[in-house]
Amino acid sequence: MKTKLLVPTDFTEVAHTAIQHAARLAETIKGEVVLLNVVSRKDDIQEASKKLSNEESIARSFASDIAVSSIVRIGNIFDDIGQAASEIGAQIIIMGTHGASGWQKVVGSHALKVITNSSIPFIVVQKQNMKPSGYDNIVVPLDFHNETKQKLEIVSSMARYFDSEVHLITPYETDSFLKNRLNANIAWSKKYLASKGVKSEAHIANKGSNFVKEIINLATDVDADLISIMNLQKNSLMGMLGSTYEQALITNEMQIPILCVNPLTATVSSGSIFVR
Repeated sequence: MKTKLLVPTDFTEVAHTAIQHAARLAETIKGEVVLLNVVSRKDDIQEASKKLSNEESIARSFASDIAVSSIVRIGNIFDDIGQAASEIGAQIIIMGTHGASGWQKVVGSHALKVITNSSIPFIVVQKQNMKPSGYDNIVVPLDFHNETKQKLEIVSSMARYFDSEVHLITPYETDSFLKNRLNANIAWSKKYLASKGVKSEAHIANKGSNFVKEIINLATDVDADLISIMNLQKNSLMGMLGSTYEQALITNEMQIPILCVNPLTATVSSGSIFVR
């Protein structure tokens, strides 16, 4: 079976960016793109279906040979994106945010609500299209939680497809016990990535700096195409930082796409990527 990539769309520019990422990713991994539009009432289904037909053409304009289909659901975006993904067996959801009518509430903390209502990994994009070469550089923040290692499974799988380099970053820590834990996570991560044939480099944030800013700064320095973060709590995408920082990453000024992974659900088999 082909890997299915679900793309919620409201027919706007930022949604087309998400479609571009999905189409290019599907082309690379031999996957299938499924477009979704959520309407509030039955009378809107016919119009939405017509618009989705045009969206399918847009997807094929980015990658002519991919399989593309679309569905309409009656409901609300907070509940129905995750439900639709589960029903069709999607392995990843690619969603656009920022300045789009019908999607304004999905920015920031509301985006978190959509993401945490799904056990399926998300790639959240703004207006930055995927480069022809794909995701060449991927930034992965690491902290003290063992669960954060799980995101390396999906990251390493993606990195093998695009021959990416993974840039690990940890916060600066003076406490010897915590520093040892961070160093152990770095060592484990580098060994794991090497076992998968993935290039990696480790970075430590500057002393006394804001870790989110350090993540963005590193991503800027290495021209990152993706930042991967782990949803460790129901209301926080990064357990060590709390619930107030996810917006800074999801809506970062550099418009770097964010890969959001939920623990214990994203595992990779040797035959495909994004397999739960």
